[in-house]
Amino acid sequence: MLQENVDYYINEDGNFVFTKTYHLKRGYCCKNKCLHCPWNYGREKPADKTKDK
Repeated sequence: MLQENVDYYINEDGNFVFTKTYHLKRGYCCKNKCLHCPWNYGREKPADKTKDK
């Protein structure tokens, strides 16, 4: 059973938003670019801050 504010919360628009905890419990990425995806699917990778001179 899902628990509000643990597995999901309801945003200002009334949508259910799954948390990182929920995604980790589920154990796999659904590839829907979820806001709290622990696998960062669909997110840009951070730029490398070190530059070769």
